[in-house]
Amino acid sequence: MKVKEIEKAERPREKAVKYGITYLQHRELIAILLRSGYKGKSALELADEILKLRPNLSTLSHVSLEELISLKGVKRAKALEILACFELSRRMAAARVEKKITIQSPKNLVQWLNMEIGYQEQEHFMILFLNHKNELLTYKDMFIGLENSCNVSVKEVFTYALRVNASKIMLVHNHPSGHVEPSKEDIAVTRRFIDAGKICGIECLDHLIVGQNHYFSFKEKQMIAS
Repeated sequence: MKVKEIEKAERPREKAVKYGITYLQHRELIAILLRSGYKGKSALELADEILKLRPNLSTLSHVSLEELISLKGVKRAKALEILACFELSRRMAAARVEKKITIQSPKNLVQWLNMEIGYQEQEHFMILFLNHKNELLTYKDMFIGLENSCNVSVKEVFTYALRVNASKIMLVHNHPSGHVEPSKEDIAVTRRFIDAGKICGIECLDHLIVGQNHYFSFKEKQMIAS
């Protein structure tokens, strides 16, 4: 049987059982979560409406409860189930990062960071806290601000770093515009953290700017000394 014939002949659940869940298209996976549509619109058609809420799949995990329940046929309980699925996927991505033994390069963090904050409409400033072996201890979202406007307390960051016994920190923030070139303010903020870190004995390992699956590394661009 040809692929198109299979798609016409079988429903998402039947296809998942017969061929495996990885065989399903995005709309079919969402249709399984929905379970049903409403009179005049199938679960697959409703899934298409959900996919239209965001321009690409990478941003879909940041859809809001209000956006989902604004669609006819999506009740609050169903919307929460979908959001729970998206949140679980983000946490699984974070767990994979946390299991990495060391962080030697920003490249192994970019996918997770873009999923976490790269497509947000507001600016987020995160700090990754590491030990002397570059092993990730924990991370914290220190500030959420308006687009192109972000302030974070240097004192608060290093107080927390000392609390978790971090030897190094990595600065991460997003540019909602998707353009990841650093601004004069980004460069100045980085310098403040480097200088404060020298006083506290905590190295500022890198400053990553992420946005819509792109990134800029101060370390890679030799804007932070090795």
